[in-house]
Amino acid sequence: MHTPEMFISGIGVYLPDTVSIGQAVADGHYPAALADLHGLTGAAVAGDIPAPEMALRAATLALTRAAHAPTDIDLLLYADAWHQGPDGWHPQYYLQHHLTGGTPLAVELHGCNGMFTAFELAACYLAAQPDRHTALLVAADNFGTPLIDRWQGGGASYLMGDAGSAVVLSTRPGFARLLTVGTVTIPEAEELQRAGEALFPPGATMGRAVDFVARGEAFQKQLAETGDLAVLARIGSEMLDLIHRVLGECELTISDIARVAPMNCSRPVTERLMAALGRPMASSTWDWGRTVGHLGASDQVAALDHLVATGQLGPGDHLLMLGVGPGVTVSSAVVRIVDVPDWLK
Repeated sequence: MHTPEMFISGIGVYLPDTVSIGQAVADGHYPAALADLHGLTGAAVAGDIPAPEMALRAATLALTRAAHAPTDIDLLLYADAWHQGPDGWHPQYYLQHHLTGGTPLAVELHGCNGMFTAFELAACYLAAQPDRHTALLVAADNFGTPLIDRWQGGGASYLMGDAGSAVVLSTRPGFARLLTVGTVTIPEAEELQRAGEALFPPGATMGRAVDFVARGEAFQKQLAETGDLAVLARIGSEMLDLIHRVLGECELTISDIARVAPMNCSRPVTERLMAALGRPMASSTWDWGRTVGHLGASDQVAALDHLVATGQLGPGDHLLMLGVGPGVTVSSAVVRIVDVPDWLK
C-alpha cells in the first residue's frame, strides 16, 4: 500500500541491558557448539519489567521527540508477540491510563510483524478523515516467563530479546516518511505455529510451555507425509514478491535501498535472505540485531532508531523493513529519511 503522505515524527525505544551468549552458555542455557555457527552474541533481558511498562517508556520518548502532546492522539495501536499481563486484561489501556487519556481508539495487534499491521491500519485510519492527523504505534514484549525458553525456544535461528518501541505516525511532516507498507498471508502454513497441539484448551491455560521447534518439526513431518513441501518454499517466494511490489509502489529498486532491517535472526538465515536480495550482509542490520536478540514486535522499529541515532541512515537514505509472523504472514515497508531528527541536532 502506497503511503506517500505519512510521516514519522517521533521514535522511541526502551532496550534493557543484554545478557551475553557466553553467559548463557556458562549457565547451561545455550549449547556452546551453536554460538560460533549462528553468530548470535546476546539478548536484551528486562527482568521483571512488564512489557506494557517498556511500551510506556518507549511511547513517552517518541512523543517527547515528536514534540507532540500525549493527549492529542487520534489512534493508539499496541503490537505484541507474547503475553502482556493478567488474563482478560488489555495492555493498550495501560497506555491510555498513564499517557494518552481515553479519547483515541485503542486496539491490540498480535504477532512479530504487528508493527507492519499497525503502519497499514494507521495510515488508512488517518487518511479516512481530514481531522485525523496522528497515531501512536507501540510494541513491547518480555519473554522472561516460565512458559518459554528465550535461549532455545525458537530453535537455533534466534534468541528472544525484550524491548519496547514506539513510533508517532503523522500526516504532518516529520524526520522520516513511510513510503509504502504491505503484508501477504500464506494461510496453508498456519499450522506451522500449532502442529502437534490441540486448539482447545489453549496451552497457556494448561501451563504448557511453548516449543516452536517441536511444532515446526511436526509440521514438516505432516508436509512430508502429504507430499506438500512446496508450502514452506512459498513463504520465501511470497516475501521476495512482496519486496518487489512495495519497492515498485514507491518507484525504487533494491539498489536504491541503503539498509535492510529484517527480523533479528542468526547469520545463516540472514545470509540467505540477503543473497536472495542480491545485497551484502553489511547492508543488513545483522551486526546490531545479533547483540540484542529477536525483540518480538519491536525488531524493525528498534533497528530504525539505532541506524538513525548512530548516523548509519541520513537524509535521502531508504530503509527496507522486513518481517515474518504467524499466519504465516510476511511483511515489508520502505522508510525514507527526510532530515536529521531535531533530538540529534
